[in-house]
Amino acid sequence: MNDLYAAAAEWIAGDPDPITRAELQGIVDSGNVDELTERMGATLQFGTAGLRGRVEAGSNRMNRATVIRATRGVADYLLDTLGTDAGPVVVGRDARLSSATFIEDTIAVLVAAGFQVRYFADPVPTPLVAYASLHFGGVAAIVVTASHNPPADNGYKVYAANGAQIVPPTDSQIAAAIAKIGRASEVPLAHIVGAAATPIGPDVFDEYLHEVAQSVPTAPGDRDISIVYTAMHGVGGKYVVAALDRFGFSRVHPVAAQFEPDGHFPTVAFPNPEEPGAMDLAHELAMAIDADLVIANDPDTDRLAVSIPEPGAGFRQLTGNQIGVLLGDYMLAGTDTDHPIVLNSIVSSPMLASIADEYDAVYDRTLTGFKWIWNAALDLEAEGRGEYVFGYEEALGYSVGQTVRDKDGISAAVAFAGLVAGARADGATVWDRLGDLYRQHGLWVSTQKSIVRPGAEGADEIAGAMALLAERTPETLGGFTVTGVTDYRQGAENRPRYLAATPLVELSLGDAGRVLIRPSGTEPKLKIYVDLRGAAGDDWLAAEDDLLEWAAQAAEDAAAFLGI
Repeated sequence: MNDLYAAAAEWIAGDPDPITRAELQGIVDSGNVDELTERMGATLQFGTAGLRGRVEAGSNRMNRATVIRATRGVADYLLDTLGTDAGPVVVGRDARLSSATFIEDTIAVLVAAGFQVRYFADPVPTPLVAYASLHFGGVAAIVVTASHNPPADNGYKVYAANGAQIVPPTDSQIAAAIAKIGRASEVPLAHIVGAAATPIGPDVFDEYLHEVAQSVPTAPGDRDISIVYTAMHGVGGKYVVAALDRFGFSRVHPVAAQFEPDGHFPTVAFPNPEEPGAMDLAHELAMAIDADLVIANDPDTDRLAVSIPEPGAGFRQLTGNQIGVLLGDYMLAGTDTDHPIVLNSIVSSPMLASIADEYDAVYDRTLTGFKWIWNAALDLEAEGRGEYVFGYEEALGYSVGQTVRDKDGISAAVAFAGLVAGARADGATVWDRLGDLYRQHGLWVSTQKSIVRPGAEGADEIAGAMALLAERTPETLGGFTVTGVTDYRQGAENRPRYLAATPLVELSLGDAGRVLIRPSGTEPKLKIYVDLRGAAGDDWLAAEDDLLEWAAQAAEDAAAFLGI
């Protein structure tokens, strides 16, 4: 107990922000030990996803002190490995309420450490920051964003000099550098940044669009399709509309109430297109104007959601895997690359492997996260295996071509609009395209069950569930026999680095599919993924409904087995 109060006193003494100092002191004075333990019982850990958490006072939260210490740690790592002459650090932010303050501190720390900084003065899509880092030869990029997390959160994402998100051992090396930083109030800040920090102009977006045009297939036929678009109160609005217009899709109808950046996220409880209700306003507008397509981004514009008209039933949102296999087929059909490479994360549908076989493409799967998809792409290209064309993860992340070495909701929106226009030119719909793929490769369905367990006690429950899987596994799930187990916490020495040791267990169901179980890397959740394969038949939509029921039961059985 005394250690907890001592840690709080030390944090308060080193916090440069009077607001959060007073906030934490108030908790200390109240004697609320549970709350103080949540704030000071741990330190927010820097990992391959950077930092992400609630914006509050304390070492286990996102705040100015956390950002300042993290940035000095990144700066020290870069000084030790590359120096200040190797290139600038590129910095950008989303439109969350604390992001403007956090980016000011980030720039001030970097300039004080001796780095040149190129920064976006206004909120911008995360993929544009990643692109700009490659464009300017950055030694690193930093984006202040919490992506699709709840409004109370913020985060801090770091890209390496290769343009992809950092991977081990860089993350642990930066974490070690951060741990050596003392009080945030003692970290040098450049209060006048002057010529060392240069704003990035709008021409970078033009260059980005030019490069996207080299990667996305040319869509035949009429591009006069009606598109409803929502930015989900994020930063993508003007960028996505401009990109679609540049590629000939001028009939775009934004959801006005969600178009402008707003860190309060007033129309959605959870600004994630995957969450129930998040797309309601977009669907209402689409019904009213009889749109051909609905597209949505998450608040930092690196993810893409899609809904399409379902005959007699309004608009239906496609799953991340359905978008992924459609775009994968579209990109492979439209590429002139001799040896195309396609990738998806290990928790995404195995169906992409079958599509890759059809095109004689190189396929592999990676750990979750685009940091791994793009590092795998770079490794495979370096081995002479081919040229990267497409990658995706089921959580609505897609990378079309090589413009951005991360998921990119802008170029993915352009590609999917082209897919819709191409289908229309052939007298077909997206449903027709999807049905053709299912009849050729098998009807794959995917479902996911997320079990939320917040706080330190929740983290213990999740850890206990994963520990149980190391001891024993179920005999059946959803009526299917478990035919094999792969524990990705073991055997990493026999796999490539993009399938390194990770807390993930795969339960094989033979030809019927698989179940995967893992803790989330960014949220207090245990995630259960189920992928089942069946026959499409003449009515694949009905067959899909039946197969999804089996998949849902398999997920429930897994949760029951884990006792969570």
